[in-house]
This record gives sequence, C-alpha cells and structure tokens, in this order.
Amino acid sequence: MKNGTVTTFILQGLTDDPQLQVLIFIFLFLTYMLSTTGNLTIITLTFVDSHLKTPMYFFLKNFSFLEISFTSACIPRYLYSIATGDKVITYNACMIQVFFIDLCGVTEFFLLAAMSYDRYVAICKPLHYVTIMSIRVCRILIVSCWVAGLCVLIPPLSLGLNLVFCDSNMIDHFGCDAFPLVKIACSDTWTLEQTVNICAVLTLNLTLTCVVLSYGSIIKTIFRFPSVQQRKKAFSTCSSHMIVVSITYGTCIFIYMNPAAKDQVTVNKVVSLLFSSVSPTLNPFIYTLRNSQVQNAFKVSLRRLALISSK
Repeated sequence: MKNGTVTTFILQGLTDDPQLQVLIFIFLFLTYMLSTTGNLTIITLTFVDSHLKTPMYFFLKNFSFLEISFTSACIPRYLYSIATGDKVITYNACMIQVFFIDLCGVTEFFLLAAMSYDRYVAICKPLHYVTIMSIRVCRILIVSCWVAGLCVLIPPLSLGLNLVFCDSNMIDHFGCDAFPLVKIACSDTWTLEQTVNICAVLTLNLTLTCVVLSYGSIIKTIFRFPSVQQRKKAFSTCSSHMIVVSITYGTCIFIYMNPAAKDQVTVNKVVSLLFSSVSPTLNPFIYTLRNSQVQNAFKVSLRRLALISSK
C-alpha cells in the first residue's frame, strides 16, 4: 500500500460514550471467550473421540478453526482499543488485519459449500459415502477452500496495495475493513470498489448455488424416504448446517450486496460486529445442542476428566 503522509490510522470504533463502551467491552469479551471456548471444545472432541472421525466432523473441526481465526483477527484489537483508549493502529498492522479477516471470511463460504456437498453425499449416496468422501478427498477439499479464498482475495488486495492516503487517517469502523479504507483514500478507487463487489458477488453466488443445489437434492431424497423416523433423522443431520448457512449468508448479503447498507455506516458497523462476535459464538452451540454424537462425546470426555482428577 502506498502512503502519502499517513503512517498510522485511527479506529473510531462504535461510540465515544464511556458507558456504552463498557457495555460493548463486556459483551465482546464474553462472546469472544464463549466463541473461542466453544470452538476449541469442538476441535478437541474431534481429535480425542473415535466416534467423531467422520468427514462431517473433519469439516466441522476446520470450520471451528476458521471461526477462531476470524474472530481473533478483529475482536481482541477492538477490546484493546476500548480498554486502553489507544485507537491508533499502524499502517502494516491495519493491512495484515484486513488480509486475515477477508481470507478467513472468504474461505468460510467455500468451506460451507464443501460441508453441504458432504451432507449431499451422505444422504443421497449413502452406499458410496465412505468411498467418495475419503480422507484424501476431504483434505483436498479443505486445501481447495483455502486456495480459492486466497485467489478471490488477491485481485482486490493487489489493487488495495496501490491506494494512496493523504487527507485523512480516521477509519469510521471498529477495525480495518475494505470499504472504510476506500472511503478515506485520496486516489481513484472506482476499479477497486468494482473488483471488491465482483469478487464478493461471485463468491456468494457461486458458493450459495452449490449449497442450494446440494440441499435441493437432499430435500428431494428425504421426501422419498418411506418412514417418518428416517426423514426426521436425515433432517436433524442437516439442520445445524442449514442454520449456520442462513446466518452467514444473510449477514454478508446484507453488507456486500445491499448498496444502501454501505451508506448506512452505523448499521453496517453494528451488523459487522454481530457477524464477528455473535455468529461465531452461536455456531458451536448450534452444532452441539442439535447433535447427539457431539453431546455424547462431550459427556464421555467430562467423565474421563472427572476420573483422572479423582485419582
């Protein structure tokens, strides 16, 4: 990123009201701790419990890792700003934050598409599930998600590196984000804005199409099941993923595909904050509360810990 006279940025955050800042700090601290603890619990359970060695939990483990990385890229820095009053972020730190937030965010969409494909194979082609979703295939899909995320990020990032900042260093956001940075740049940003919009729309549409096609086939197959019990069991294995997909896509479509939302700065910041804190906090609970295998694995792990501690 080129620089005119700006060497640091100032993150304005959500509000200057001290009382509101205290409430925001408590809220974010609690959600961050819950999110990190919940996702780390899922990762740990998939490693230690033999019943959670299936492809579905392999993807869930990687999804939890992405959630931890995503929230850790933005929330701790904002908590530090509130706690110390230091809103200054260096030039390089700001760009690093943008890179990791966007990389984790984009990769998450491709991972959700891969997870929907896994559910499609499990329900529509159960006899071939083990063969199709082998460990090798699962690893290839995970690597492909990260590579796809990086490929989507490279075009706007390469253009962003040429932005010039000279008039203002005040970022009207709680973290470094693409649109607030574009607003304060004093160079031509039309090409960058269009590239960001195109990459966002392509990513959302491509991955959402994969999700819709997968779940369209899943629903058709489920309705062909002869017994109600079979249908309920099939729906229960997909319901958690469908809830997470709805939350994730709904939020991002509001931010990136709704032109009016970009002009409503306060609304945009609040929605971004909820997406960065509440959504990663809810996801572990959505998967564990609605999944008997994860619940059983958690109970068994607690019993083992209790036995070890009692000796």
